[in-house]
Amino acid sequence: MPGTSAEAKPVATPAPSSRTGHTAGQAFLGLIDPILVAPGGAFVFDGALARDHADHIWLWMTRDLAPDLVGADAPGGAPTEPQQLTAVLPNLMDRVKSALATATSGFEEGRRLRAQMGGEEVFARLPVALAALRHRALLEKAQAFGRAVNNIADDAALGTALQAMPLSDATAAALLMQAAIGQVSNPSRLTTTVIRVAGASTETAVQRAGFAPMVDALLSHAQNQIPQLEANGAFVDIDLICRTLDRYHRLLRAVSGYIELSRGSRWSAIIAGLTKSASDRIEPKLREVAIDVNQALRRREANDRFDSDRVLAAINGLYLLSTVRDCRDSLALNAIFEQNWNQAGQALEVQVKRNLDLFRANPADKIAASRLDAGIKMAELRYNAEYAEVLRRARDAAKRAAAAG
Repeated sequence: MPGTSAEAKPVATPAPSSRTGHTAGQAFLGLIDPILVAPGGAFVFDGALARDHADHIWLWMTRDLAPDLVGADAPGGAPTEPQQLTAVLPNLMDRVKSALATATSGFEEGRRLRAQMGGEEVFARLPVALAALRHRALLEKAQAFGRAVNNIADDAALGTALQAMPLSDATAAALLMQAAIGQVSNPSRLTTTVIRVAGASTETAVQRAGFAPMVDALLSHAQNQIPQLEANGAFVDIDLICRTLDRYHRLLRAVSGYIELSRGSRWSAIIAGLTKSASDRIEPKLREVAIDVNQALRRREANDRFDSDRVLAAINGLYLLSTVRDCRDSLALNAIFEQNWNQAGQALEVQVKRNLDLFRANPADKIAASRLDAGIKMAELRYNAEYAEVLRRARDAAKRAAAAG
């Protein structure tokens, strides 16, 4: 029986955000992009703002609050560059302060403001947007810090750098940690360093040392990966899904794998929710893998052809299975994974053997040759490179025998 080591996959390292190509409709013209996350997450973090909430707040500002500053009535038109928005920010913030004061003066005024902004949920997130605007100059510095972390080899130096963050200011710490962690390729290293600084790996020790915002930011970024796992269809980017799953796993394990979490604690509850949410999106993709392998490699008695779409689906499924195997500690998919991993392996062994026999019997059969090549690629994903090489040698031997005969 061949081994089961998975093919190595590239580590997803987040790219720095771009500030080019802004439009008047883009929320805050990119000034607070480092803290924006996908909408719909159950875990709400004070250092992150959902993109749809940012869009609603920005629309309120441009349409209702200050159209003469940042909307269509502004001199020269609505601003399209961050520096243009920065120039009018003091006046814009004064307008917000005045609007909030009016909203607290009476029930009807408050109801009207909430309606303009898009509802109570959006209104509740306004302080995050305002705090991000106030700390906008530090967000890019935090991103630069996150990229620098990837090159700090000395743990003591990393600990010193982390302690230099404004940990005593909860609002600033949350925003800056959110911006920084998006750039960190190995988040577990942050956690191990924090544990050394805190002197213990318990939740209480980490919180007492002031690093609760860092843990929240790790969980926020893990949650932000989950919507990308939902993509389906014939043209889905499976490489992106696998890189996203790997990134999700690294972020979640940076917390659950190193910090001693108390049963029933807030962080434990968040991790349980994220695990279920990610698993629910991945599970349906696993159920078709063995079927796709069989269909892709099976010979048809009538109208036999090489089904490239089915082959691609099978390879994508095996690639995902291999990634899930590496990320199982952050998913609740053990039973469904084991079932489909074994079924896919059994189907692959049977079909590769059949196609190798067909190819040996008739090396000129291009369809059998193509299916055999596809099966070898699948075997490399499901088993390992050594097993795939054995199959390649068997295929090449059959070619030489045919040429000699």
